[in-house]
Amino acid sequence: MSTLERLGRLSDRLFDGLRSRRAFTLTHDDAIDGSFDSLGPHTYAVVVTFRRNGDPVPSPVWFSIDEQGKAYLKTRHDAGKVKRLRNDTRVLIAPSNMRGKPSGPAIKGTGRVLPKEDWAHAEKTLAAAYGAGRKISERALGGPATMAAYIEITPYR
Repeated sequence: MSTLERLGRLSDRLFDGLRSRRAFTLTHDDAIDGSFDSLGPHTYAVVVTFRRNGDPVPSPVWFSIDEQGKAYLKTRHDAGKVKRLRNDTRVLIAPSNMRGKPSGPAIKGTGRVLPKEDWAHAEKTLAAAYGAGRKISERALGGPATMAAYIEITPYR
């Protein structure tokens, strides 16, 4: 394991400790069907993916919505949400604060890890939403492109 991967895992542990307990209250049964229009003005969302045993795992993220109404986020290739999506494509997404405290209802979606050929659209969508602030954050904390993964979430209808 490289030094960058170790630092990534250490930062994940730090952020796990800061995550709002209210993020764990989001359930698939309470989530609504529909578009992601209500997420548009928000900077942060809490994305819930599901373990093999069905347990929900919330993750606060920066996200953006494209013209087709799909949500995109960037994470590390070895992040838990990437592994969980490969086993269960169910996703919940709700507006939140930076710690993942929900500020609106969770919306059901289907998630997938994007192949490299689709990364450009996801990156363009994220860059358009966050501008210079994201660029600075990516340079300081983003790590090399070889450690990245993009996730696309499509509303469940």
